[in-house]
Amino acid sequence: MAQHKTAWNRSKINVNDCANFLDMMPIQDLLNRIRWDKAFGRADFRIGYYDRIQHSLVLKALVDIRFPEDSHNVFEWNDSEGETHTIPLHRIKAVYRNGELIWRRTH
Repeated sequence: MAQHKTAWNRSKINVNDCANFLDMMPIQDLLNRIRWDKAFGRADFRIGYYDRIQHSLVLKALVDIRFPEDSHNVFEWNDSEGETHTIPLHRIKAVYRNGELIWRRTH
């Protein structure tokens, strides 16, 4: 029960005042806030994930990716040839909101 209270309190955080706290927030919590907090989610979000083939950070617009209902630990996107790429959430290394870094994973 206390865990739900903590998650609720996180949803009330002002991103401009507490960017360091968002660094500690689990990525699933941040993605849920973007989805359910209409005021916060009304922005241009980009997800940066580590691509193991390119060995670099790849940025994708949040509007171009989807989260399968049957798997809560991945996201997917389609390339220009229609191929679906499935990326585990643990490979997300950065989240940008309106061009500003609001979340990062250093490991």
